[in-house]
Amino acid sequence: MIRLLLADDQALVRGALAALLDLEADLEVVAQVGRGDEVVEAARASGADVALLDVEMPGLDGIGAAAALRAQVPGCRALIVTTFGRPGYLRRALDAGASGFVVKDTPAEELADAVRRVHAGLRVVDPELAVQTLTAGESPLTGRERELLRLAESGATVAQIASTAFLSEGTVRNYLSAAIGKTGARTRAEAVRLARDNGWL
Repeated sequence: MIRLLLADDQALVRGALAALLDLEADLEVVAQVGRGDEVVEAARASGADVALLDVEMPGLDGIGAAAALRAQVPGCRALIVTTFGRPGYLRRALDAGASGFVVKDTPAEELADAVRRVHAGLRVVDPELAVQTLTAGESPLTGRERELLRLAESGATVAQIASTAFLSEGTVRNYLSAAIGKTGARTRAEAVRLARDNGWL
């Protein structure tokens, strides 16, 4: 029996996934959480073999949760199951230690098969997304540029971002200007949107 942990902030989605996967004779959902920062504790407590993680969750996103699992509960493999099939997300998820990445509209039989393959130590990636990722290339943004774009996403001023990031306002402007240039945007808001659309944030 393969023991599963489901992590998704939408209770309806979690419930639907649990119902589908519990129909499989060799799969058992042993834990469900709605926040990324609850994944490690739930994996430890339940003895889950595979964690199905959404990307966008409160507390910690699915990519961060995959990295935390690899570091703290290496016996539990991570499979990203998300609505957001963005090339940048796939690359970041695999770099974080996820064993697989599929989109939520994957048919139930294929999702169950993906779980079995990840449990067996194989890597499973949505083929269409893999092609998009190879075509798109790597994120042009540095870690600091990503951090400041995330802060800018909330509508914070340069002064507020500088205070939060412990940088001077001039340094923040330089980083944001570089990010705008690298994304091909005209404004900070457009840079945030393009980076988000590409899965770089």
